Amino acid sequence: MKVTALKQQSRNKNRVNVYLDDQFAFGLAKIEAVRLRIGQELTQADLARLKAADGVEQAHERALRFLGVRPRSEAEVRQRLRQQGVDEAILEEVLERLRRAGLVDDQAFANYWIENRTTFRPKSKRAMLVELRRKGVAAEVLDEALSASDDSQAAYDVARKRAPRLAKLPEPDFRRKLSEFLGRRGFSYDIIEPVLERVWKELQESVPPT
Repeated sequence: MKVTALKQQSRNKNRVNVYLDDQFAFGLAKIEAVRLRIGQELTQADLARLKAADGVEQAHERALRFLGVRPRSEAEVRQRLRQQGVDEAILEEVLERLRRAGLVDDQAFANYWIENRTTFRPKSKRAMLVELRRKGVAAEVLDEALSASDDSQAAYDVARKRAPRLAKLPEPDFRRKLSEFLGRRGFSYDIIEPVLERVWKELQESVPPT
């Protein structure tokens, strides 16, 4: 079979339509199509190799789009590609490419997740541990990523931001509601109690005398 035309797809500039013997044959990623030339003879083995390589490129592009929204764990990428019907051999090749490029790195992902949580929605170590386990991050990675987390400081930061909304409540109600709020963030009683004491005291000290 002879390559008789190579035409860039109008809807996807990164793909090329390959024509064999004046008939459309298949689409191909541009990175693979550059190896072809008009007049080149292709065997069945050549076609199989090209289509296999294109399968890898398409899966790689899907993974990059998935990663473009936010960093992901390796398990999340693997699950997404499986859901899209990507063959296991292709999936492993794509993951290896992503690892080499530093685009899939569970240690970096765990660090990102914890930093993001600490900055925008602080939670306890236990809560973050559960979240990251659900995302398929290995235990040894979690141990290192969470080693510097401070539940007492995180609970205080959460409580201090929440306290003004409860400031007009009587002390028992203030303590109960704030304790429940911190509990939903995964903080333990031992962490919550001293934080309640500290925040209530600071709140009273901030009230101007009448």
